[in-house]
Amino acid sequence: MLPKILVFAGSNRTGAYSKQVANVAAKTLADLGAEVTRIALIDYPLPIMDQDHEKEKGIPENAMKLGRLFAAHNAILIASPEYNSSIPPLLKNTIDWVSRISKDGEKPLKPYAGKVVALCSSSEGNFGGARGLYHLRSVLMNVGTQIITEQCSVIHAHEAFAEDGSFRDERTAKSMQRVCQSLIDHARVSILPA
Repeated sequence: MLPKILVFAGSNRTGAYSKQVANVAAKTLADLGAEVTRIALIDYPLPIMDQDHEKEKGIPENAMKLGRLFAAHNAILIASPEYNSSIPPLLKNTIDWVSRISKDGEKPLKPYAGKVVALCSSSEGNFGGARGLYHLRSVLMNVGTQIITEQCSVIHAHEAFAEDGSFRDERTAKSMQRVCQSLIDHARVSILPA
């Protein structure tokens, strides 16, 4: 059985490096034999997470759509930029809204429960967004995901991509390959019958 893996970037910015990283990840995962769904958070606009809003209007339909997508996949790969050594607001807001979901109509729905997650980052600096992944890892563990150890941080992202969208640097390409293979391996284990 092919593992189903959802891939998205934590930024909607035009030309965002994290989108390019997500594209490389999606291609790598597909090349390694995964069934990949690539989405963009811009297609799921959400209000700022607010429990008063939730109490008055319920969980937004776009959060429910994302929750269903998360639940329908064996694993998730997130490519995140780093904002002031932390998580970008778009991504944090998405995580928070989806974490509020406990049912879909009358059926239980826990989008994060036991979900295997891989993290990638990018920045123009020497750390490649890795500092932001510390916070992202902590938040995602708190909502019930299992995060793989391997991660890919793309340094000097403004010059990291070739014209065809691939990585120029072989070391970065190998890092992405390791992350994707590990995610597939963990996803396969998660779908084995108990």
